[in-house]
Amino acid sequence: MEKLTLTRTRIDLPCRIEVCHTFESLHAHMELSGDIEIEPGDSVHVHGPEIAVPYGETAIFNRMATVTKASSPEKLWVRMTGDFEFMELLEFSFSSGERL
Repeated sequence: MEKLTLTRTRIDLPCRIEVCHTFESLHAHMELSGDIEIEPGDSVHVHGPEIAVPYGETAIFNRMATVTKASSPEKLWVRMTGDFEFMELLEFSFSSGERL
């Protein structure tokens, strides 16, 4: 059973960031060290200066990150409203496609 908390918990830990900026791929992946599970409502803040990788290159950075674990009420709220926020990303059209 999940532990009920009314406050946020902050955890500092190292992370590894891989940024690829090539013709084949444009992505950034961040991997936290340690055995920590990110759950709905949690946030992760990576410390350090802005990362800029020139075109055609891939780079790996080691940084510190702060994970802020959501309180139990925040987790409940995210679970209850998450589907509505997802629906905002969708665009629906009910037109027949004919020009007016």
